[in-house]
Amino acid sequence: MPLTYLPTATLLDGRGGAPIADAAVLIEGRQIRAAGPARQVARPSGEVIDLDARGGFVLPGLIDAHVHLMIEHPNFLGMLNQPPSLGSYRAIGSMRRTLEAGITTVRDAGGADLGAKMAVDEGLVAGPRMQISITILTITGGHADFTTRSGVNLVANTGFAVTCDGPDEVRKAVRRVLRAGAEVIKVCSTGGVLSPTDHPEFTQFTPEELAVAVEEGRARRGVPVMAHALGTDGIKNAIRAGVRSIEHGVFLDDEAIELMLKQGTFLVPTLVAPIGVLETAERTGAISPYTVQKARECNAAHRESIARAYRAGVKIAMGTDAGMVPHGTNLRELGLMCDVGMTPADVLTATTKTAAECLGWEDRVGTVEPGKLADVIITRTDPLADIRSLEDTKNIAVVIKDGQVVKDLFAAEAIPAA
Repeated sequence: MPLTYLPTATLLDGRGGAPIADAAVLIEGRQIRAAGPARQVARPSGEVIDLDARGGFVLPGLIDAHVHLMIEHPNFLGMLNQPPSLGSYRAIGSMRRTLEAGITTVRDAGGADLGAKMAVDEGLVAGPRMQISITILTITGGHADFTTRSGVNLVANTGFAVTCDGPDEVRKAVRRVLRAGAEVIKVCSTGGVLSPTDHPEFTQFTPEELAVAVEEGRARRGVPVMAHALGTDGIKNAIRAGVRSIEHGVFLDDEAIELMLKQGTFLVPTLVAPIGVLETAERTGAISPYTVQKARECNAAHRESIARAYRAGVKIAMGTDAGMVPHGTNLRELGLMCDVGMTPADVLTATTKTAAECLGWEDRVGTVEPGKLADVIITRTDPLADIRSLEDTKNIAVVIKDGQVVKDLFAAEAIPAA
């Protein structure tokens, strides 16, 4: 197998330890063969590809645990006239921008089907490795039911969401998404910001309905459930039912936090999501006044909830809800996580090791260590000193996914001008 050698860099391996100066990484085929101080990771003899790290910082490929690759800046009225295939073509650019931002793995929280995942896996398009939920399960009139009061379903032709009411309908809907290739089940246990006829604090899906979704996932060798959950009671219902992760977590209280700690539930904050809604509303005017009002209501409470959960020790995995913000700008989330009190080191762990654990893929990705898939990035800047520097994708100089170099700004800069 081809060997690739990355010397003379500072290694932040994602395992929570101190940075390793003058480090090296050796990649063999798709896997990491060795990583650590350069004196312990010698360059092998024979045919080796040498990558110039330029004294940069080597990190694991980053992970976004909540994206929607098939949409961007949702204009639901516009979707009425959009053929479904157009969204797939537009997603090609979204996938590429996500990958070039250093995000080599994502969990798609609704919209990407098995074909999108296979297109990336087969190398037909460039993009991050995907864990897919296929579609969003919601109640009639709930979050992701984009049927207006006039009876028009704004996303009827997209497959973006499925409504189901009662345990039997939920069971059948879960079985259908599993049949379609879902690797995680997405449910809405509360209302949300974008939906036209509910509110984030509305409780949706009964405890019995949520338990059925979790039960069906467990029957398929433990397919996990992720819960869109903003309001307090719906958050608690989802945790008690046994979901893997709470998405957003806007209105957490002490009891909800204690339940998360007891159950080992992950929290995926998506702090940038309501900001993205407000930015889109200001720029385009395509967001309804009710949606703008809900986004503003969530902002302050959201930050405080995530701060309290972090201080209590809840497991936090980075996620953005990208699609609400432009794909490729995902790393804005890192600075927002620091703003609520997280340290840069903890934010990087949330974006690598903990996010991998949230996906159940900790045996494959999330750290730079022997045996893991060779997902590695090299940054020009020290993210521990200036985490917001990663928002500029020019500072993500090299991206390696599955042992393949998919971005190398250092090499491009070394080519003499004609």
